Amino acid sequence: MAELKAIPMGIEDFKTIIDKKCYFVDKTLMIKDLIDSRAMVTLFTRPRRFGKTLNMSMICRYFEKTDEDNSYLFRGLKISETGTEYLEYMGKYPVISVSLKSMKQPNFEMAFSEFKKLIANEVWRHNEILNSESIMPSQLEKLNLICRGTAENSDYYTSLKLLSDCLFEVYGEKVIILIDEYDVPLENAYFRGFYEQMTDLVRSVFESALKTNFSLEFAVLTGCLRISKESIFTGLNNLKVNSVRSGEFSEYFGFTEKEVESLAKYYSIENKMPDIKKWYDGYRFGITEIYNPWSVLNYIQNEIAISDSPPEPYWSNTSSNSIIHKLVTESDETTREMIEELVNGSSITVPIHEDIVYSDIDVNTEQIWSFLLLTGYLKQISTELRNNIIYITVMIPNLEIKSIYQRTILQWFREKTNSNSRDELFNALVSRNTQAVEDIICDWLDETISFYDEKEQYYHGFLTGLFSGFKGYSLKSNRESGDGRPDLLILERKRRKTAIIIEIKADKDFLKLDDLCNQALNQIEINRYESELVQEGYSDIIKYGIAFCKKSCKVKSK
Repeated sequence: MAELKAIPMGIEDFKTIIDKKCYFVDKTLMIKDLIDSRAMVTLFTRPRRFGKTLNMSMICRYFEKTDEDNSYLFRGLKISETGTEYLEYMGKYPVISVSLKSMKQPNFEMAFSEFKKLIANEVWRHNEILNSESIMPSQLEKLNLICRGTAENSDYYTSLKLLSDCLFEVYGEKVIILIDEYDVPLENAYFRGFYEQMTDLVRSVFESALKTNFSLEFAVLTGCLRISKESIFTGLNNLKVNSVRSGEFSEYFGFTEKEVESLAKYYSIENKMPDIKKWYDGYRFGITEIYNPWSVLNYIQNEIAISDSPPEPYWSNTSSNSIIHKLVTESDETTREMIEELVNGSSITVPIHEDIVYSDIDVNTEQIWSFLLLTGYLKQISTELRNNIIYITVMIPNLEIKSIYQRTILQWFREKTNSNSRDELFNALVSRNTQAVEDIICDWLDETISFYDEKEQYYHGFLTGLFSGFKGYSLKSNRESGDGRPDLLILERKRRKTAIIIEIKADKDFLKLDDLCNQALNQIEINRYESELVQEGYSDIIKYGIAFCKKSCKVKSK
């Protein structure tokens, strides 16, 4: 039996995947479509970890003129069957390839220093031109200064234009420019407080390299978002944007259902397709159904190593959650209610603006829905035009993304509760003031975001976050006691005098809350939850039954 191909986890270089004979999901027809499009500058916006970098590497390997013959890399792949009119482009052009994904420094000076290194490395990658007599002495001097990191700052703003001119002069062929993850430094700068400086840098680089550059054959850019023309792509009339809403190129980022089925069949896990679909499917790019490729590959790799591995939210470990965190922490009541609808499985209809302006987030809360859709936290269902504004009906795409919302929301709630004084809540608990406990819990319920499909499990987590961290007390969750497990125990640590037992119930009927509290208190008695606490020396034992229905609760004590 032939050995199975390895899963190329974390490998973003096309050549490495082919040379190491890893499993490759063939996206090479993207090259044909790129040639057919005849666009001068194409921007692809897709969520993180959906194959943008690998595709850029594939494009580079196909078009780049090198001393090595790279045609073997594409042997047997779909592009090799398209005929000579496309194969004649292979190895024809000098290529400038730069990724900005490493520009995440805490201030502009450090980020600009990283940019200088990226440009120096790309010039050095083409170091053969430094010995060419085709280049003017002034150009050669600037290239050498860039390589040494000692050029004037202004020279770095036009460095890609300079390099493309020199390559054109040496090789006699116009240049392809590839810029991967162009918006990473912009998002980082926004959250770090130097957005205007970074915008000036990126705008200047793009204007010189992509606008009226007679040495340019074509350019491809990738990112998660399309930053507004006014802030980045000023005057760039030759820009063609391909987003998650576009029909063209829709199958080239992420895996189609047929590709996932082929993967599952190759690794003999066809029976896992229902789990893979529930957890990692659900995206729609254009009219194409798409699976998250990073998560699918992680799941298959784990399934190969340990059979029947449960699905996990792999994507949450790789994708920045800064935007969704900002949404939750700064949301108004209307936005919170809309998020609740999403988390509870409903769809919402919201205005979408594909031209993103980071500075607008603080003054226009509607912008956040565009961020969530374009960065992979929502899926589009349908589109309509109202008064020249695009409205899209959206949902959470799958269980993986739903779990991210839930964990992020609970974490936000813990942060918020920890940042507010809870002395009033603690005093109410130890003094058996049930009305005050009830009022305070309802106030917190009103300010946070609930997902009711989890029933008691959600409210258990809610109270765990609310009751944790009382000074001098420890919180135990589902601890063995008596003949069962109480939901929560709040225990005095040093004197071991006061212990609070809490049993939680939940229902969809408001009228049942009183009876549920009584059931919870009876459960504490029947299961003798206090017996072990008495043996441990606790003399003041307080018992609470707390019942929930959506954002209402009832509290009783015994």
